[in-house]
Amino acid sequence: MTLRIDIPDGADPIPYVWGEMVPQIGAAASNFSLAVYAHTTLGLREFEAARLRIAQINGCAFCLDWRTERDGKMVEDDFPESVTAWRTTDAFDERTRLAAEYAERYALDHHGLDEDFWSRMTAHYSQAEIVELTMSIGSWLAFGRLNHVLGLDSVCVLPQR
Repeated sequence: MTLRIDIPDGADPIPYVWGEMVPQIGAAASNFSLAVYAHTTLGLREFEAARLRIAQINGCAFCLDWRTERDGKMVEDDFPESVTAWRTTDAFDERTRLAAEYAERYALDHHGLDEDFWSRMTAHYSQAEIVELTMSIGSWLAFGRLNHVLGLDSVCVLPQR
C-alpha cells in the first residue's frame, strides 16, 4: 500500500496526521480510540476477537499486528487464526464467538442483524456491554480503515513490548 499523505521526514505518521494535520478532529478521534482501551469492561478474549475480526476485514497491517495487553496478559499467538475460524473453532466460548460474529456482521452486513442474532447477544451480554462492544467495533472499523486507506498502516511501527 502506498502512503497517500505526505509525512515530513522524521515525523511519526499517526501523531502527525491525527494531531498536526487536523488537530481538532484528530484529538477527538484519538481520545475516543484511547477510551475504548482504557475504559473497557469487556474480557480480553472477546475484546480481541472483535478487534482482530475488524482488523482482518479492514486489512489494516498495523491493527493486524497489534495485540491488546491487559494486566500483563495477551491472547495466545494463534488467536488470530481462531478469529478467522470463529464459526468452527473450539478455542472460543460463546461470548468470544459472538464478539467475532458481531464484528463481522457489523462491518459487512449490519442490516442483516436479525432477531435470532440479538436473542443470542442478549443471552450472553448485558445491554451496557452490547453498547460498549458496538462503540468499540465502530472505533476500530472507522480508524482502521482510515489508517489503511491513507496508507498509514504501511509506515506505522508497533511500540516495543
